[in-house]
Amino acid sequence: MKPMLLQTTTSLPVGENWMYEIKYDGFRCILKWKEDSIELVSRTGRLLNQSFPELITYCEKLNERIKPHLPLTFDGELVVLKNDYRAQFSALQTRNFLRKKETINEWANKVACHYLCFDLLKFQGKNLTMSSYNERKEKLCSLFTQLQIPLSVQYHKDDKIQLIATSSDGDDVWRKVLLYGGEGIVAKDVKSRWFEGKRTNQWLKLKHWRYVSVFLTKYDQKNGYFHFSVQKDGKIVEIGNMTHGFQEEQRKALETIVTTNSLKTTEHVYKLAPSICFDVACIDFDGKHLREARFHQFRFDLTPLDCTWEVMQKNLEPLPPFIEVTHPEKPVWPAMSYTKDHYLHYLREAGPSMLPFLFNRPLTVIRLPHGVRSANEKDRFYQKNCPDYAPEFVSTVKIEQINYILCNELDTLLWLGNQLALEFHTPFNPIDSQHPSEIVFDLDPPSSNEFSLAIEAALRMKDIFEQFKLHAFVKTSGGKGLQVYLPLPDNTFSYRDTRMFTSFICQFLYEQEPQWFTTERLKKHRQNRLYLDYLQHESGKTIIAPFSPRGNEQGLVATPLEWEELTERLSPTEFSLSVVLDRIHQKINPFRSFHETKEKQPFSTILEQLKANVETKA
Repeated sequence: MKPMLLQTTTSLPVGENWMYEIKYDGFRCILKWKEDSIELVSRTGRLLNQSFPELITYCEKLNERIKPHLPLTFDGELVVLKNDYRAQFSALQTRNFLRKKETINEWANKVACHYLCFDLLKFQGKNLTMSSYNERKEKLCSLFTQLQIPLSVQYHKDDKIQLIATSSDGDDVWRKVLLYGGEGIVAKDVKSRWFEGKRTNQWLKLKHWRYVSVFLTKYDQKNGYFHFSVQKDGKIVEIGNMTHGFQEEQRKALETIVTTNSLKTTEHVYKLAPSICFDVACIDFDGKHLREARFHQFRFDLTPLDCTWEVMQKNLEPLPPFIEVTHPEKPVWPAMSYTKDHYLHYLREAGPSMLPFLFNRPLTVIRLPHGVRSANEKDRFYQKNCPDYAPEFVSTVKIEQINYILCNELDTLLWLGNQLALEFHTPFNPIDSQHPSEIVFDLDPPSSNEFSLAIEAALRMKDIFEQFKLHAFVKTSGGKGLQVYLPLPDNTFSYRDTRMFTSFICQFLYEQEPQWFTTERLKKHRQNRLYLDYLQHESGKTIIAPFSPRGNEQGLVATPLEWEELTERLSPTEFSLSVVLDRIHQKINPFRSFHETKEKQPFSTILEQLKANVETKA
């Protein structure tokens, strides 16, 4: 079964008969689900079950719930998600090339894939392809609601099958594409039927092109492809080739220039010294080549020295036009050579991992309008009130006469970044609850030289929590210490409950090793011991958010860690913005399952035991 194909458009169609979806850069797949078999079939007819076993395993776990609805056939996209609106094709392509079962399983655990479903072609064995798109989508939404499958794409969730949501507001969907760097948007006629293998003008795709400046280095006359490059560390690096996008006179002119002014190395191939610059349109970069590259325009105002790897990286991730950026080259962390441009790039990439921990929390930021100029910076300040000049897309909530910012979306995060808000602090409960959603232990050694004490305390806490069957998470503070998190079920426990638990844990650790740990609040009485701060976990108090930078000279980040990383080799100063960016690109997010862990925590059992012990002693 070959999927129905889309036609390309240069503008979105409008009208009541059109609906809009995010387009994801992945493998188009048909999922055939019967009682005795599950088949994931590529656009070319290849069976993908062995290459993506985590998807088949997920389907098998749903078999009992889904059995009354079988046989089913879905149309969708197989992807590796980068955020809710963007997929990373290069990671998916790597997965697809793997052949050894052990290697595939290893990658499946590290770089899991999702099947994003957008159409229902068969339901209970009945062919739905002649039904309207609207009818098919409504039935698909109803089915996923019954099966408790996410009705929108949420990349931080472990559900391997999710629904691509539909919207009647094309402008809003396109705004999300620009904001999150998505591949594009699909417009679908609500009355459209599904025709196998047909390319139809009832499904239209509008791509989000990026524009990269390059210079010509080679021409293959046999296939008509022009090869282009950029400068990287003083060397010429080829990043792709193209044959589309030219007007006829442009192609002829370029062919003439190349064939008369270059070195012919073989019968069909011409090599050219760097001289001719032009812009290439593409949808992404796979690490070696620009994807779907096509000619855009000549750049007579540039020289090959202007066409660099650094400029390419920036142009591949352009900020949307509705995000105003002032003074992008302003030094923010001068000791690390990080400018505002670097900082906004970090927030753009880290935002999808960071935002779930800011969502619906009244925000306190620390702003450094002139950057981090010294360790004793005097002009940093806390900001709680939203300023009058904030753009309309910034949401707020008023609490006790303070108009707090709610940083629920990436556009707000980037706007704050442009204001040089460098630290993001949130309380332990969201705006719609007086109950803490997590417990956080702040492990604060006297200095970074005693960081080993923080590691020791965190590992001892982990051992205790495992005995209680509690799942804990750990992150650096972005300074000299560590912070240990216990997610809690929402709207369940009071701060009085959590204080009983935190004081018990900290007092226990202190009594076990009084020469290492202390609960003494006054620094002068701590005697070079690690401070176990359980008083910080209280209503109205705040903690630095996961993935938030800090206003120190090294450009450090409050970085989520795997527990296995807590070794004697670990240093609190190794997690700078660039290091954390690399971790994000490698799909390292130890807090990914944080919110899904909440309901699984048996905290009430431990709390009841603590209360019983207190009553017994009384």
